[in-house]
Amino acid sequence: VPQGGGPLAALDAGMRHASAERVLVLSADLPFLGADTVGALLAAAARGEGVDGALCSDDDGRDQPLVAVYRAEPLRRELALLAAEHGGLAGLPLRLLTGELTLRRVPAGPLASFDCDTWEDIASARARIRDHGTVLDEWITAVKEELGIELDVDTGLLLDLARDAAHGVARPAAPLTTFLVGYAAGRASGDGPEAVAEATRKAEALALRWADENEKP
Repeated sequence: VPQGGGPLAALDAGMRHASAERVLVLSADLPFLGADTVGALLAAAARGEGVDGALCSDDDGRDQPLVAVYRAEPLRRELALLAAEHGGLAGLPLRLLTGELTLRRVPAGPLASFDCDTWEDIASARARIRDHGTVLDEWITAVKEELGIELDVDTGLLLDLARDAAHGVARPAAPLTTFLVGYAAGRASGDGPEAVAEATRKAEALALRWADENEKP
């Protein structure tokens, strides 16, 4: 893609390497886009006949064509027609493409559609991430007080375990695995934090082995 060629030229370049019936298009400046939004897009694009795909719309009703699922055939067709009509795709607005496609709209929450176009946007995103971490710390403190627990544990280690269990086994495995780690640590003798860390290391190693074994043909 030539520098400054724009999103349509980038889409066209990407489609030359795509072989699937549908393509998922996600811009790289959406730090809070989650799997739930992607799942909703995939489901909307696959529902019914006569639809060329689905895209997100933000809280103000604006389309987000770079957070979308498109059927490959009509996407290629319209890109080719636009290139022929305008002598190329560089610099053309996305609305020329989306206006020719039949697309379902999937509402996106304010965070899912938050994009970082400026340095101010990046600063705002970083502040949101820091706030999220603060809320997590406050929640853990509140839970420990409610349960009468005086225990300092490595939350990062537990979150890594939850991630590996969710990705390597299944999403419901994350909370169940961390519960079992806590139960095992409670039954173990010795220092509390070290017991949690040891149980976490064992469970994480198991999750990684599980994922590796299930990837083998």
